Amino acid sequence: MKRLALAFILMLTATAQSQETQQQFSTYTIGWWNVENLFDTRDDPKTNDDEFTPEGDKHWTRHRMYKKINGLYKTLLMMDLPDVVGLGEVENKYVLRELCQSTPLAKAHYRYVHYDSPDRRGIDVALIYRSDRFTVTDSHPVRVSDSTEGFYTRDILVVEGVTAEGDSLCLVVNHWPSKKGGEEADVRRLEIARVVRSLMIELKAKHPSAAIVAMGDLNTTADEEAVAEGMGFGADSISADGIRNLIHRLPNDWGSHKYQGEWRYIDQMFLLADAPWEVKKLKLLKYDHLLTEDVGRTGSRPKRTYQGPRYEGGLSDHLPLLLKLACVK
Repeated sequence: MKRLALAFILMLTATAQSQETQQQFSTYTIGWWNVENLFDTRDDPKTNDDEFTPEGDKHWTRHRMYKKINGLYKTLLMMDLPDVVGLGEVENKYVLRELCQSTPLAKAHYRYVHYDSPDRRGIDVALIYRSDRFTVTDSHPVRVSDSTEGFYTRDILVVEGVTAEGDSLCLVVNHWPSKKGGEEADVRRLEIARVVRSLMIELKAKHPSAAIVAMGDLNTTADEEAVAEGMGFGADSISADGIRNLIHRLPNDWGSHKYQGEWRYIDQMFLLADAPWEVKKLKLLKYDHLLTEDVGRTGSRPKRTYQGPRYEGGLSDHLPLLLKLACVK
């Protein structure tokens, strides 16, 4: 009887191993993080970055800049070195080069994609990626500013590429206008959302087997018009085009950003992909060093680099998102 039981266990083990072999999959990690004013210390005469200089109101020094860069790299290390990470509020290639090549991230083969945008403060979006895990085949910015009306904002960054396993992966990186612009900003966000939706559909037509991931700080929540109508979700989290808003996978008692004591998910991720792509997990990263006590309110809040004019020494007023995707073979 014992021999029969052992034979049965061995048979089940062999069957499971056979099924696992038949259904191999590759996994990829994709991050997004608005890193809040990652400036160098030099004055750029073309942009309004004066406060982020040693002589400016923020007294932004090389020591403070490198403290922030080191904090960012250590956080990426805690994230298990994602394959690709979209970044918001990055000033230029210099700070990206310092992050990717002057820290231990260089040992993980990180490279970057960045284009200067017409944003008045000189902050842009960017993508960093592990060149041993992802090869960029094409990239370009998509301008959504309107110089005729004096409206200047961050470009959308489109990056197309191939993973080390040969899977196609396309990224659309965003930082939509803030709500400081009132109704005009609401209209602009709606217009940009429609551009993002079109870009995702165009990329899908160009790369039918690819996973198309759009990510960014949208400065609006999923239930507001820019996302709900602009991305075509209506009352659902999936559009008629098959675009999914993955933010609904996260607990609603938290958020990526806290404003006047209220957590909100203004940072979001969208996915357009057919089988064999599968979403394994989307995480909001709440590491202790990214948070501090929300004095005068309940709970915690993100630990910022500056709280108003006061240097706080944190990394960002936003928490990062980390998506784990799988492609079943």
